[in-house]
Formats: sequence, structure tokens, C-alpha cells
Amino acid sequence: MRPPQFGAPCPGPMPRLRTRDQFQALLALRPVSRTAHFALHRMPLDAAQPLFKPADEAWLGAMVPKRWARRAVTRNAVRRQIYAVGESLQPPLSADAHLVRLRTGFAPRQFPSASSAALKAAVRAELLQLFAGGERR
Repeated sequence: MRPPQFGAPCPGPMPRLRTRDQFQALLALRPVSRTAHFALHRMPLDAAQPLFKPADEAWLGAMVPKRWARRAVTRNAVRRQIYAVGESLQPPLSADAHLVRLRTGFAPRQFPSASSAALKAAVRAELLQLFAGGERR
């Protein structure tokens, strides 16, 4: 068995959004759910959709702009929480394309550390609320 190559998509249970076209297709749609810091965009998939193959699985993407999370440590921590929560949901996400977008920053006074347990817990709690609101629609 060959070792994975650098830059190859990481194998995982849920395919992730990778290309600019995939992100732009989801950003063109209105959010289906919002919380204080996040927005969830969702696109139903069909077999004719060329951007998302296979179309019978849930796709997940994370968008954490530098504008709202200045430090790379914070952006990476938020991104990891998005993927971890998305993959651990019970029941799992529907077979659509999902994009979680950070739409405002977390207060530096409340979370002075760039990657603290308190920040990760707050992000996780808000993401659970976001996905619950998105699945109701």
C-alpha cells in the first residue's frame, strides 16, 4: 500500500468541499440556518450535479475568513470543530452539500487565548444549534 501523497484529499467518512466552484455554488444560496457567529448554506444534490460526485453522500465545507478570526490557530481550531461536529451528528447530515460560514468574530475579551478549551466548547455548542436549525428546514 502506498502512503498518501501530499495535497491529496484526506480519507474520511464525509467528502469535503475543495474547489472554488463548490464554495461559490453554495454561497450563491441563502443560508438555511444562522446563529450569532455562523451561517449554514445547504444545496440539495442530484445525480446531474457535476460539482459533487458522489451525490448520494453529505458534503461538508468550512469557511473561516481571516477577517473574523485573525490568528491561524483560531481559524484552524474553528475549522476542526466544524468538521468534527458535522461528522459526529446523530442522525447524520442529509445527503446534501453543506457549508458552514463564520460570519462574525468571537470577542477577544471573552476568549483571550487563540485556541482555548472555552472557545472550542462555545464553538461546538453553537454549531450543534446551527445544524439543528438547518435540519428543521
